[in-house]
Amino acid sequence: MAALYEGYTLCGLVPSRSQSLSGIQGIEIERDNDHVIVTDSTRSVTLYKVSDQKPLGSWTVKQGQSLTCPAVYNSESKEYVAVTDKKVIRIWKDEDMLLDKTFKATVSSDIWRLHCGCGMEPVVLFQNGAVRLLDALLTAPQQTIEDVFTPEETIRWSTNIVAETQQFVIFTTEQKGDHFVYLQRLNLNDLQRYRLEREEPGLSPLSFSACCKDQHVYLLCLYPNGNLYQSVIPVRSQGSDEATHALPRNLLLKLPVNEGFLEAASVKILDEAHIAVVGVPHPSAGAGKDFLCIWNTNFQTLQAGKEMAGKIYGQLWSYSNKFFIPHGKTLSVIPYECTKSSLASALGKLSQAKTEGSKAPASIPSWNTILHGEVTPPPIAIQTRETRTQRKSQSAARLTLDQILELTKSASVEEVQKAVDGFLSRAYIQDLQSSVGQLASSIVSRSLDESSFYPAGTLAQLVRTQCLFHSGCPNLVLLALEKKDYFLCQLCLQFFQDIPEAVTCTCLRAFIGMSDTEAKQANLDEGSISFMESLTSLEPDQADLQNGFSVTTVEDSMDQNSAADSDRKTSQVDDNSKSLCFQKPVCPVGIHKAALLNEILMTAYSDSFLLPHLKDLSSQHVILFLQYLQFLYLRYSQDAVPQDLGFRSPTLPQIMDWVCLLLDSHFTVLVMSPEVKDLLIRLKSYVQSQVKLYSELGKIESSLKELDKMKTNKDAGLYSIEIIELF
Repeated sequence: MAALYEGYTLCGLVPSRSQSLSGIQGIEIERDNDHVIVTDSTRSVTLYKVSDQKPLGSWTVKQGQSLTCPAVYNSESKEYVAVTDKKVIRIWKDEDMLLDKTFKATVSSDIWRLHCGCGMEPVVLFQNGAVRLLDALLTAPQQTIEDVFTPEETIRWSTNIVAETQQFVIFTTEQKGDHFVYLQRLNLNDLQRYRLEREEPGLSPLSFSACCKDQHVYLLCLYPNGNLYQSVIPVRSQGSDEATHALPRNLLLKLPVNEGFLEAASVKILDEAHIAVVGVPHPSAGAGKDFLCIWNTNFQTLQAGKEMAGKIYGQLWSYSNKFFIPHGKTLSVIPYECTKSSLASALGKLSQAKTEGSKAPASIPSWNTILHGEVTPPPIAIQTRETRTQRKSQSAARLTLDQILELTKSASVEEVQKAVDGFLSRAYIQDLQSSVGQLASSIVSRSLDESSFYPAGTLAQLVRTQCLFHSGCPNLVLLALEKKDYFLCQLCLQFFQDIPEAVTCTCLRAFIGMSDTEAKQANLDEGSISFMESLTSLEPDQADLQNGFSVTTVEDSMDQNSAADSDRKTSQVDDNSKSLCFQKPVCPVGIHKAALLNEILMTAYSDSFLLPHLKDLSSQHVILFLQYLQFLYLRYSQDAVPQDLGFRSPTLPQIMDWVCLLLDSHFTVLVMSPEVKDLLIRLKSYVQSQVKLYSELGKIESSLKELDKMKTNKDAGLYSIEIIELF
């Protein structure tokens, strides 16, 4: 079986000059399955962390230059490789900021694509069909590149395949309506060439996908008429005359196209029995709708489908059980799962047979039972009042998803709660992933329309399944704020990883603006309340503060512009710091309100998107929030570190990041406010102390790494003296 789960947005699409292009050249996996490199159609390469939907780095070429193929990541050298203006190879690392100052080499022939398999050396495919390993090419960049085919032949698609220790490059070409397939084996420098059979006149392949199994390359070819063909290419060369023979093929699937032909579609091999296609209509949907579908090729059945809103560009990438699909104005990530299927499960009859078979005496099901749902009627029993009541409750617990969705439109809160409880208790994880979003959206939509309907417990239960995302139900957090259901807001902030920065700031304004009395009435998570109770009850040590902050560091951090001014400021901050060190910091807000603010601090965000929304906060709210952040910093800097208490709590880097964000977004207003002058001086000293601490840690980083590499002597005995030399 296969399932498509709730998707989320990774990034927006850069507008392209051509309406038929998405603005993305390619997506490649980086150091692990949670990092991808997105190359746009203009000048930028961006590294994203998929789980956080957060850009970690971006590199742009100069105006007038252009990226002509997707960038790849060399895991061996930990370097990025890209090509600009077809002939210039650029190589850089994470710490490099400007591409113009990194390594570059100009080659003698136009490059079509870079390919890099996991743990393999990058491969360069030239537009004339020649293939070179990157290191061998860079030893002599101006070396002569031979022509594999004539200039009239053009490459249309290419990929690389890694099978055990061998690396292959496979690419297709077109010449005057004929299409050819080339298989280049790098280890032995062996090239095989085949000719594809022609389809209907005027139809060219839309998409290719390839994989390797049992010393054979399996190539899929999708045509605009919906025909999906499979060809098998032997890895070992069968002779020198392959180019004179057509590559055998068989019709794997006949996909629906409705009226006309497919314009933009893509196919991807997932495993031995499953393929994914995007841009192809759903068999039961109307015309004009594009879907992402997973098909079982063994049983010719559709396993999962999801409608894609907006324009489809015929692009599809898959890494680590996640689809990356550009559509409309966004690049979406859609998790999926494929498991082994039997014929019964592929036809959707397995669960039905199990459910109905449990009512009847144990027997071996026949094919008619599996395929047509025919079961032996249960024996007639005498109905009593107790059995009728039990049967009614069981039937309510066995409602289908469609029945529950219909029920949410008119039933009472209690009935909806009971139906959802029954569904969640019996549903599998793949069912939850695809259905929780529909249930939440239906309930939220009705709650917005009817003020008297609000099943708070049901919504909290759906969020707790961890199968719901903000993008799947974007109005849920706003509804919780409207109903002042701060417990649900807290759950959403904890479990949703894709909350937009605008919604985060909306929650912040609501939390910081509420009174402590109102916050105290909220039924919040007990762990967050216990953390704040422990934090406010800790007794400070009569000693210097930790985490880089002390009286001496504050004194050292002050400006030395003039002797008199320096003495005055040092004395002022010295007195303030000593008083803060030896007095218990007072939390400026109640513990319930503080617990909600902590959830804001732990929410994922992007600086560039968050800063514009932070400017909407009032100056009073900013000052109050900064005072609370100061309280947290002082408590975290004492000997009793609150993270050791075992509660979910913000980290010190998160606190300092928010201090910097608030200062950046309201710098002018804060500087012009006399009442916050002392607060700003203290916050400045905190930031400087942290910078100094990390600077000192950076100096001994290499030494610590060498210590970690050293092998400890296991036969040290009860007492020993060991000399460690650091170079």
